[in-house]
Amino acid sequence: MNLVPPVFLAPALAHPVAVLGGGVSGRAAHLLVGRLGGTAVLYDETGAGGGRRTFAAGEAGAHRLVVFSPGFSPVHPWLATARAAGCTCLGELDLAALCWRGQIVAVTGTNGKTTLTEFLVHALRSLGRDAVAAGNVGHAFSQLVAEAGGGSPESMAVVEASSFQTETLQHLCADAVLWTNFAEDHLERHGSMADYFFAKWRLAERSPRVFAGPSVAAAAREFSVTLPGLTWVPTENRSTDARLHGTVFENYPQRENFLLAVAWWRAAGLDEAALYAAARTFRLGAHRLAPVATHAGVIWWNDSKATNFHAAEAALAGFAAPVVAIFGGKSKGGDVAAFVRRVAPRVQHACLIGETRTALAAACVAHSVAHTDCGLLAAAVRRAAALARPGGHVLLSPGFASFDQFNGYADRGTQFIALVHALAAPPAAGGAERAARPDSLISSTLAI
Repeated sequence: MNLVPPVFLAPALAHPVAVLGGGVSGRAAHLLVGRLGGTAVLYDETGAGGGRRTFAAGEAGAHRLVVFSPGFSPVHPWLATARAAGCTCLGELDLAALCWRGQIVAVTGTNGKTTLTEFLVHALRSLGRDAVAAGNVGHAFSQLVAEAGGGSPESMAVVEASSFQTETLQHLCADAVLWTNFAEDHLERHGSMADYFFAKWRLAERSPRVFAGPSVAAAAREFSVTLPGLTWVPTENRSTDARLHGTVFENYPQRENFLLAVAWWRAAGLDEAALYAAARTFRLGAHRLAPVATHAGVIWWNDSKATNFHAAEAALAGFAAPVVAIFGGKSKGGDVAAFVRRVAPRVQHACLIGETRTALAAACVAHSVAHTDCGLLAAAVRRAAALARPGGHVLLSPGFASFDQFNGYADRGTQFIALVHALAAPPAAGGAERAARPDSLISSTLAI
């Protein structure tokens, strides 16, 4: 099926289209512009994707349409330049939505949105539905639209939408929105909790049906907003559901995701038994609170996907006794001291890494939390191994982004797994120090 651009974009597509950002979203937008019959010119400050490194008034004057990646904040100088030149500026998510013929279920929230997105697609496919995950899951919506030729009316895109994507929405109107939760995150971008909330609210207010958890309800009350199509879903402290025994949704925090899924599933008139059956065959993605190994009687857990305070706190809540925890990484804003104060009763000892370790150490002193400034992940694993006792647990749940020392949370989790397995391996030639420290961890500045 041929892709046809919206009528109002056709004149702009007659000129070269500027695509800002050479990452996953930018490359997908570049592809989609081509499938629409246009010519795209990629710009990226680092040259990623082969993009041009400068975008000044001269460059902007050659374009009528600018499509930007979520990494570009609304106040980015390049967007200001584009607007000054009279360009129409669209986020990548908006461009994709304008060209999609099928339904859209959008999933957002501080945590849980990737799991919920993947589960909904898994469950819908079990019914034989044409459902695909897209958006912030790593498969850009524009990529899906380009590959599927815009889809069909029966197609369903389950789109994970981050606040970076939703804050500039102009055209995407999801058939339904599932908003898992709301907690402190991304304040380095949004500046305040109110701005962070309303970045996501922009997605909700454009949808006829919204299903949201209690923490979202509390924030909506705080900021004095409501919507006619909004359903508050009680997802906290629910009684045990025997039908979920043995599934990833049996316990919290994943139970919250299932309850949101059930609320939408029922409203959509779908077979509830099929959703429970899908839960029994669903598996979590990597680096989400999973056991890695048992070494010397100690169970090691990888929760590298926990890139904010809320996720780390949820992980810690699942342990009956205090654990040796590995915290730290790249700051995303937020109150570090308050985070440490909240987790203090659940932490036996904190091994601190990355850019935020100094701030974490100060907070640990203030709240009497035993801690070690380890710097690198390899040192944190060695320290944790020395501290933990048989029957205990070591948890990597950083609470911060990974980009100070790693290429992403997956890279961080993969290196953690290798380091844990290396604990049981005999020292290589050159000594145990080298065996426990992969080359990629010798320098704390290797990945930024």
